[in-house]
Amino acid sequence: MRGIAAVPSYVVMQPTTLCNLDCVYCYLPLRAADRRMPLGVAEAVAASVNPWAASGRFSVVWHGGEPLAAGREHLAALLAPFGPAVEHHVQTNATLIDDAWCAFFVEHGIRVSVSVDGPRARNGERVTRGGRPAYDRILAGVAALRRHGLPFSALAVVSRPERGLATELYDYFLDLGCDVLGINIEETEGVNTRTNARDAAAVTGFWAELVGAWRRDPRIHLREIEWSLRYAGAVLAGTADDLLPRRLDPIPTVSHDGSVVVLSPELAGFTDPRYGDFSSGNVLTTPLAEILAGAGRTPWVGEFLTGVEACRSSCPYFGFCGGGHAANRYFELGRFDGTETEHCRNSKIRLLEGVLEHARDHESPAA
Repeated sequence: MRGIAAVPSYVVMQPTTLCNLDCVYCYLPLRAADRRMPLGVAEAVAASVNPWAASGRFSVVWHGGEPLAAGREHLAALLAPFGPAVEHHVQTNATLIDDAWCAFFVEHGIRVSVSVDGPRARNGERVTRGGRPAYDRILAGVAALRRHGLPFSALAVVSRPERGLATELYDYFLDLGCDVLGINIEETEGVNTRTNARDAAAVTGFWAELVGAWRRDPRIHLREIEWSLRYAGAVLAGTADDLLPRRLDPIPTVSHDGSVVVLSPELAGFTDPRYGDFSSGNVLTTPLAEILAGAGRTPWVGEFLTGVEACRSSCPYFGFCGGGHAANRYFELGRFDGTETEHCRNSKIRLLEGVLEHARDHESPAA
């Protein structure tokens, strides 16, 4: 795995910067402003995406802000330029979902992922702009999805991983009815400056317990655990080098104004005296395919690739994570060519160690 691929596997689109919630740990800088994506941006992106989708599976992920805050009429206009082969996904806090939105999802073939952190007591930091808990509104949105028979994924932020929590969370999401679950340990990122330094044993124990909870009732596809087990199996089979792509997926994020940030959606909307606005171009003036072909020449991207090589030469976990994420390096270390971050420790190293800890604790005794 060296360099950046010219064709991504998916594109992230920001239909609006606005979010109707004000979650304490949110990293987004413009979530109080309603800056909507013009139709011309979607048309420009679709001009590159449609040929890619014709050649193989391709997704557009609508992200925010809160994408549904753009409204059904505007979101429908943004969807229209994309061909029938493009798969659409939306990451939403679910507070705006009702019967009309469910009909919209069906009409446009949109797969929904809901952001919710577990039972009511675990959602205290998901609040409205008035500071009120958003939990009941989230559940109302989920109830609408279930009423219409729409499958959905869930994404949970865990701020304080510890033993005992993982089983509670997993049982909750089984009851919630999602079919895929992702777990994000809170990150120091963007405007969220809270530390993400965590006790190593507590984080490892959290992941180990989550493996056990999932193995008892594996009805949910558990993103992090299944990837870890796949990697461990490949190591045992001697095929681990085949898991990572030959080149990094550029993961282009197209902001509301058409600017394109590669590798880390979390960098969109920020500026730096050294790196500028982190963008590699704007689709209103340059085709997305052309922007991605030259993304490696963006100064901060070159620095990041240097850091990836440093990880390759120094970290025994490189085959598992592929060098980490650019935004975590920048927001934790202040630059892109550093190596290990707290995010690496919490969500990569201790994740894999937790899987191995569970395996050791549950291995069959010798005959």
